Amino acid sequence: MKEEIGATSWTLPHARERQRKPWLHIVLFGITLVTTTMAGALQNGVNPFSDPYQITSGLPFALTLMTILLVHEMGHYLMARHHGVQATLPFFIPAPSFIGTFGAFIKLKSPPLDRRSLFDVGAAGPLAGLVLAIPAVIIGLHLSTVSIDNGMGGGITLGSSILLEFLSRLTLGLMPDEANIIMHPIGFAGWIGLFITALNLIPVGQLDGGHVAYALFGQRHIWISRLSLVAILTLGLIRYWDGWLIWSVLLLFMGVRHPPPLDPHTPLDLKRKLVGWFVVGVFVLTFIPAPFSIHQSKLPQEQIMPKPAKSPLETLEARASQTERPTYSILEDQVISNTGFESPCSTKGESFRFSPLETPSTLCPPQEAGFTLNKLI
Repeated sequence: MKEEIGATSWTLPHARERQRKPWLHIVLFGITLVTTTMAGALQNGVNPFSDPYQITSGLPFALTLMTILLVHEMGHYLMARHHGVQATLPFFIPAPSFIGTFGAFIKLKSPPLDRRSLFDVGAAGPLAGLVLAIPAVIIGLHLSTVSIDNGMGGGITLGSSILLEFLSRLTLGLMPDEANIIMHPIGFAGWIGLFITALNLIPVGQLDGGHVAYALFGQRHIWISRLSLVAILTLGLIRYWDGWLIWSVLLLFMGVRHPPPLDPHTPLDLKRKLVGWFVVGVFVLTFIPAPFSIHQSKLPQEQIMPKPAKSPLETLEARASQTERPTYSILEDQVISNTGFESPCSTKGESFRFSPLETPSTLCPPQEAGFTLNKLI
């Protein structure tokens, strides 16, 4: 959520501008829906440019993510309207990224009246988005593919949080570091929703977490803001995730000090203080120190170090002695060949041939495309 808070005065948007704004929001929402759908299709291995009729395969991801973002921002908007704070409708930001968007934000056109209204507006968005993100992760985990982690796969690995560890154990009965969990698009959208919740709850400046910190601690929030910025910068410097360095620069540019509401002295009541500490707990449970990592696939040892080449005579003798090419058949999870060797593949109902010079591991069906949920790092 983005605020435009002036030092001395506040101005309402021109009436004509207010009439044009809804169209801008609708157009941005529509474009972002298209870009997230294309991103979802690419995640499923579909090229939306060469095969545009298959772009609908990205809708499960796009609709889930857009709904989470919309509910998050509408939580801010509706709570602002409830407290009489002038606010715009959400602005969605389309982007040519692997998720298709840079998120969404709203603008406040007038300052909150006091710390209580500031708290309500700041906390409403993350809590509203969380209500949808958690079911999305649970449904996505049920639909995800789970395989044994043999250390051979590569690709983008998603980091885990305390909450994601708990949901994985609750849904699948195992932890992310016990197997490869290839996230279903709905689960991946839920993962992004939880990640966005954590990012917004960083208690720095005018992020949602900054609103909550100011509402709870008043002017003392500045120390929490500075310490949080140092912590984020440290995570980037020790290479947990290079993106933390970019975030540190952005947060420093936005400012670590939160502007006061019209009445900065009225403290929160007990109910809001309890909800405030609950929000702090949500930040701790959803924060991911290393959100993304890239793992290179590892080749089997026999492919890394091939056997020495045979002499021409040995090659001719081997070809002359080859009377039949081995056939592998997969029946009831057992792989049998007419040469007595077993294949490492485990897919039922498939049979295939290869020459003795070819390694069975190179002919196994490829692993399903997707993002792998990794252990808490």
